[in-house]
Amino acid sequence: MQKILLFILCTAFVMAACKKVEPGFLSDQMRYKDNVIYCKRGLGLQQSDRINTDESTPPVTFKMLNLRDKATGKPAPQSFFDDYEVLVFKDGESFNVETDTSVEQLNKKREIQKLKPMYFNENSGQFVFNKASLNLPLGDYLFDVASQNIHGSHTFTSFGQISVVDPTLDDIFTIEDNVSNAFNVNNAATPMRNPKMTLTKVSNEGARVILKLVDKNGNPFNPKAGEIIKRGDRPVFENYARFHPIITTDTAMICDFELAPFPLTRYNDGATDWNHLMYYRIPSQFVKVDNMEANAFSVNPRFAFVVKLEGTYVVEIKFLDAVRVH
Repeated sequence: MQKILLFILCTAFVMAACKKVEPGFLSDQMRYKDNVIYCKRGLGLQQSDRINTDESTPPVTFKMLNLRDKATGKPAPQSFFDDYEVLVFKDGESFNVETDTSVEQLNKKREIQKLKPMYFNENSGQFVFNKASLNLPLGDYLFDVASQNIHGSHTFTSFGQISVVDPTLDDIFTIEDNVSNAFNVNNAATPMRNPKMTLTKVSNEGARVILKLVDKNGNPFNPKAGEIIKRGDRPVFENYARFHPIITTDTAMICDFELAPFPLTRYNDGATDWNHLMYYRIPSQFVKVDNMEANAFSVNPRFAFVVKLEGTYVVEIKFLDAVRVH
């Protein structure tokens, strides 16, 4: 009996030893950090998270399959896969705020390329969207993903969702700095309340920022009449885009910036890196600061912002503790 039992155990051991062992590991629990991927139409480079491979044996490659309308199940529109003309900087070229002072000079550094609005990275599973995404229809789109490594392959159905949306004002506009000080005749500074900075979109046309500085009652200061002036050699609007002269009106300063984002680059005068900062002054005869002597304190705002999409916008800086004198 013992010989029979020993024979059975040996046979089982030999069979187990001869069984083929699958190399590596391929998880069936892969995922994105968030399975809803947002494409904000028209913005520049947008990139999703990588696929979390759940410790699968690298390298793992991916294919995006069956992109389809979530509501109808029909294939996604051809616009996801078509090529569109997009104006981009040539390889090795970049914007120089000091030397690129005309549209003609700028265009020498740019070229039209045909780009698809969406690219899928088969090594990381990341989606990349570009300015051609402006041509995509709004909506939600499901997709499958096929994964593969040394172990084998696995297809995930409805692995994620692409939601094509219009960018919000928060997506388009970033405030980087926004303060104001009152200066007396000796240039001694007294902090004021931080102004309120807002962006209003006027239209999708052009590439224009209309900058308004207004008092706490909403009355605009008049740059055309000298109510808004530069502060010495510190940067202002035109330091960041010199393609067109700054237009001054009774209520605003207007900059046609040509291409987004604006500012396109930091400003460095060789001595100071100003980043995107802009400095202005409202002379004391045109403004009265709350709880301060009249005609004795100028208002000196310092601000920085970025507009990330072409269009026409009003940027308003409202002083919450000052009134215009006229």
